[in-house]
Amino acid sequence: MALAFLNQSRSFDAVRNAVRLLFFIEVGALAKSDAALQRTEPSETRWLSSFDALRNSIQEVAHKAYSYRRRAFYTLTAADFR
Repeated sequence: MALAFLNQSRSFDAVRNAVRLLFFIEVGALAKSDAALQRTEPSETRWLSSFDALRNSIQEVAHKAYSYRRRAFYTLTAADFR
């Protein structure tokens, strides 16, 4: 089964400290790829903007994770983004 991201919506989950698509992407993964987030006080708006800017690479990593292992939900961490 192929993984498709037809729904472009995403949200910030403060409890998990992650942005949610079909997957959770830990904020550490976003900060690793966004030097500005490392230097400033992050906010929900900044996390979501960073997610939007990195959407293509996030989807590539998500595809790899999905093809490697099937789970009910996924959490992508900084280690997934090499």
